[in-house]
Amino acid sequence: MYLSADLAQLATITGRVLLGGLFVLGGIEHFTSLPAVSGAMAKRGVPMAHLVLIAGSLFQIACGALLMLGLWVTAAALGLVVFTLAASAIFMNFWSLQGEARAGAIGGWKTNLALIGGLLVAAASNVL
Repeated sequence: MYLSADLAQLATITGRVLLGGLFVLGGIEHFTSLPAVSGAMAKRGVPMAHLVLIAGSLFQIACGALLMLGLWVTAAALGLVVFTLAASAIFMNFWSLQGEARAGAIGGWKTNLALIGGLLVAAASNVL
């Protein structure tokens, strides 16, 4: 069974708004906890963590907003793929954890891989 063209378009727009909105809100939240998040990044060896966090958050917000608005969708979605992979590597380092912390980090990676899947679908749907 296939969706009608109108329903498919509505699903595409709704999906982009939800997916992009997640990144916009996440980026905004970083500005409410700059010291804590940049401190965690610094502990993980990120140089100039405060500056990297601000730049990354602005990038996250911009790409999320572009995705929501349907502008440069492919570039925005692929940018968020790279962002998500980098953030996952920094914050969900399951390879150096044990027990419940390791399981939680693996769960975070699984969730982020699903988000990446959605971003890839968004990127491809704009090309087709």
